[in-house]
Order: sequence, then structure tokens, then C-alpha cells
Amino acid sequence: MCGIFGYIGNISDQLTAFCTDSLSHRGPDGRGLWRNESVTFGHRRLTVLDVSKLGSQPMFYGNGRYMITYNGEIYNFLEIRKELQNKGCAFRSESDTEVVLAAFAEWGEQCLDRFNGMWAFAIWDNLEQSLFLCRDRFGKKPLFYALLPTGFAFASEMKALFPLLSDVRPNVSLVRDTAQMFSYESSENCLIEGIKRFPAGHYGWLKEGKLTINRWWCTLDHLPDVPSRYEEQVEQFRDLFLDACRLRMRSDVPIGTALSGGLDSSSTISAMAYISEYQNGGRICNDWQHAFVACFSGTPLDEKHYARMVTDHLGIDANFIDIDPLKGINHLSEYLYLFEELYITSPLPFMATYEAMKGQGVKVTVDGHGADELFGGYSFDIVSALDDAALNPVKIRSVMDVYDGISPQNSSRFRLKPRWYRWLQWHAGRVKDAMIANSTKYGHDESHPNWHMLDNLNKTLYRSTHETVLPTLLRNYDRYSMANGVEIRMPFMDHRIVSFAFSIPWDSKIRNGFSKSIVRDAMSRYMPFEVAYRKSKIGFNSPIIEWMQGPLKPFFLDTIHSSSFNNCTLIDPSYVAQKIEKVICGQDVQFSQGEEAWTGLVPFLWEQAVIKRSYSRLPASDTEIKI
Repeated sequence: MCGIFGYIGNISDQLTAFCTDSLSHRGPDGRGLWRNESVTFGHRRLTVLDVSKLGSQPMFYGNGRYMITYNGEIYNFLEIRKELQNKGCAFRSESDTEVVLAAFAEWGEQCLDRFNGMWAFAIWDNLEQSLFLCRDRFGKKPLFYALLPTGFAFASEMKALFPLLSDVRPNVSLVRDTAQMFSYESSENCLIEGIKRFPAGHYGWLKEGKLTINRWWCTLDHLPDVPSRYEEQVEQFRDLFLDACRLRMRSDVPIGTALSGGLDSSSTISAMAYISEYQNGGRICNDWQHAFVACFSGTPLDEKHYARMVTDHLGIDANFIDIDPLKGINHLSEYLYLFEELYITSPLPFMATYEAMKGQGVKVTVDGHGADELFGGYSFDIVSALDDAALNPVKIRSVMDVYDGISPQNSSRFRLKPRWYRWLQWHAGRVKDAMIANSTKYGHDESHPNWHMLDNLNKTLYRSTHETVLPTLLRNYDRYSMANGVEIRMPFMDHRIVSFAFSIPWDSKIRNGFSKSIVRDAMSRYMPFEVAYRKSKIGFNSPIIEWMQGPLKPFFLDTIHSSSFNNCTLIDPSYVAQKIEKVICGQDVQFSQGEEAWTGLVPFLWEQAVIKRSYSRLPASDTEIKI
């Protein structure tokens, strides 16, 4: 897990080092640089597999024909390595990087179908004088590129490309349109002019200055046959999930878990405990008992009670992290610079959690991200299942019971619209109309023959997984963790589980008044019953209202009264100030109002942290930035 940089063309050693080292947070354990007459690769290393120098990058293979700079992990590398050894391949290192190179040399583009993991990498072919770029199926690892007058550049983060641009300018229309905050990640559009996002599930060839990009993964092409009986589906999911966790426990450094006390993270750490006891072997790390729990004492978002139930059940200790907003706000500008993107909530608790992991010597965390989007964990997705329930009163009642139960019962901040409103909304066809509208705007795969095999809920979840919510969250957690030199692994995002999730019907996900039923029924044997069948859901978030009305009130007031805020052209200062003041001074403020206030403010904070600070971080000499 690392940071990568590359340039096809002529570039100075000084500028190469500068661009590469702008990613040092992603790879604090070492730097590698390689260049020939027309190609330059940079690499910042986070040592996870084969911590020796033999695992360093950029790495050669095939008598010097192939050179790679690689960010990611291939979890099934041992199985692929053995297959390649049977074909006569010899290996110098114990790393997965060398396996990627050997697989590419053996199978070319088809090697991607064999990989179970997350990655973004570039391979230079010295013989063909061509560059191969690739990104994993769901975009867990980032990759950006820029077509420049003098060459072609790529990197793990946009900031590594800033010194190559003639000017670091915001994409004004995208930054201003906060409605796109959950949709631009699945497009090529970036917040900086002149930079493009390489698409997930695609590979590309750069030959003679021309980049050709091809799609190699579509989930709808890989829908397996599943048992018709729900009980058999539960068994199949359990086997898949345990194997996904087993593969992701392969590590030569300690492993942790960001534990919330919710179903998803509790399933993950409970599976790890089971695997450690009953399925050990094959480079599985035994040093996995590191649970990190973000605590928000005195707010509805505090989950330490449920997290402690899980760790007590497993007989392990927990690291309870008291999130101090006053401490975090002093680092907000740096956090936003490292984050680079726009999002609806503050990065403070996320950065603090992974910073605590790094402070305890944990470089890898196996977390529960992805289950909500795959298996129906959000109220705004669940309501779409009313169309699947048709006129069956039992099924309708089950869907609405799930909808009602998700809202936290101990707080009025998370109040959902009443069920009668949702019922009328469905009855009038508004849910379906909204889905059609979204399909027209965002849909990538609606023309696929298998699209019509999906029921209404699965169509909604498919968009959430591939086009809106999940791509955004995958990006966010990459930045939160890698800003602290920590790698996140996500067993729910194993491609076998994603394909399985869209092969089971809606009522295997919403069942007997519970959301994510198949996950609960498969994993309940490994964790406390109260956690497995807890209905209410609170996502890992910032208690933004309590902070705005309490310790961070001076920060927000000082910000909206500053001249820089009132002169910012990326926002409507008066409108945003009103939003913020309503939260600060209001009573019975809804959580959504706090999110709206932050969402309105964040383009200004982003401009200050990313655009204006980027110039102070460019090379000091003009000659160093000319290429």
C-alpha cells in the first residue's frame, strides 16, 4: 500500500522527487525512483508484505523488460504465485508486487481477472515502449492522470500532479454544485482543472502519446447462480465472508479494526477471531487483536457501549479514542489538504481514528465498509423495496418496520419522515420516478442484458454501490487512512461477495423487519445477539451539531465573519452563513441541517487548504517546475 507517481516524457530528478514526496504520507517507510530516457517512476512505500528491501519499488521483472510502480494488495497472491511457479517462474521476494509483474508477463491483461484485491498500478514495457495502467474493480485505490503539452503524468493523488500544471485552478462548476458530491467520484471529473480520474474497473494503454482506456470489469457480467432457499444463501454468504476475511488477514505487520459496535465492523472482527482460532496459516497475521473505537461522549453518535460488548465477547482489549474537536480543528487545514476532495461531513474523527492506529504501530486495518450499500443498510435505499413488495401487506409491513427501526431511538436529531409520508410517496410513484431520473443522469449499466434481472431494491443498491455513495466512501476512507500511513482492507468488497449480493433477491436483504438480514443471520453465531440483531443504525460520522453549538462555535463564527469567507467566489457567503447560524442558535436541530451547513462551508475551507496552500508547496525555483 503506497503512493505512486509517473511521467512519460522528460522531467528533472528534482521535480520527480518533489512530486513523489508529496505522497510521503501514503508511504512513510521508503522512497524509490527510476528513470530512463523517456520514462520516470516514483514510489513511496508502506511496508506490509515482505518488509525487506526485496519488496521495494519501482521493481523490475523479466530481465528488465517490465517495470512497475504499484499501490495496493493482491490478497490471493500466494495462490497465483504457486500457479506461476508451476509454470517455471522464479521469485526473488515474498511480496505480492513481484507476483503482479509475473502474472502480467504471463497472461497480459487477463491477469486482472485472477486478482482478488485492491490496486492501482502502472507497468512500463521496455520492449514495446508502452505504458499499462489499471485500477481495481470498484476503485478502492485512486489513480489520477494529466495529459500535458510535454508529456503524460499519473499519480495516486492530485497534489502530486500540481507542480506539473501551469496553474492550479478549481473546477468551479463542480466545486459549486454540492449536489454532485456523491456522483463525481464515479466520473472522470476532478475538482482541479487539467486532471482526470482514471475509472474504476478499467485498464489503459499509452502508446505513442495516445491513451486508450478499456473497461475490464462489470459486476453484471459476473452474477453467479445462488440457491433459491434463503437458508442455503446464508451458508454461502458465511463461507464467502470468512474466506474474504481470511485472505485479508495476510500481513507481515500487525492488523487492527475500526470498530463501531455496529453489525458490519463487528462481523469483521468476529470473523477474524474465528479464523485466527480455526483457519490459521498461509501468512495470516496472529497479531490482529487491535480494536479502535471512536468515542463521542454525551452525543447520540457514541457507540462505545456496543463496541465494548463485542470486545468483551471476543476477550480482547479495545482502544477507546475520545475525539477532541478542539484538538482536531487545529489540524483541519492540513487534513483537508491531505483529503483533497469535498464531502458532507468533517474529517476530524476519521483522521483521529487512523492516527491512533498508526500511533499504536498498526499499519493495516480490516474494516466493515460496503455492507450498507450491498445489503440495504440505509433508509433512503430501503424504501425503494416497497415496489418489490407490491400489494403484499406482510412484505410492505416488513419494509416499513425496517425503515422505522433504523432511526436511532434515543435522539430526535435523526428523525425520519413518517411512514405515512413514505407510503404516499411510493403510492404516487415518486420513488420510481426519482430512480428513472437518476438512471438517466448517472446510470452506467442500465443497457446491460442482466440489468433487468435485478429487482427494484437491487437496482437502487447497484447504483449506490457503483455510482454514488460507495465510490465516494471508498475514496474517503482511502484518504483518511493513507493520510496516516494506514492501509484499509474491506472483506465486504471482495468481488465474489459483491457479485453474490446482486444475485440474491431483495427479501434476502430485508426480512422479518431487519435490514441486511443475510449478514445478521450468517454472522450472529460469532458475536453478541444484541449487536447482531440491533435495528437502529448510526453511521460513523461527526456530531456536527453538538460541536457547532459547543466547542467549535467560535471557529464557525470567526470563519463566517472573516473577509476571506465573505470574498469567496465558490460559495454564496450570505446563504452559507445563515445555514451555520441556524444550527448554532437553533433548538431541536436535525442532523441533516448540520450536514447541510458543513456541506455549504466546505468549498471555502477546501479552497483555503488545497488551492491557496498548493502554491506555497510548489518547488521554490521556477526552473524546477518547467518540464
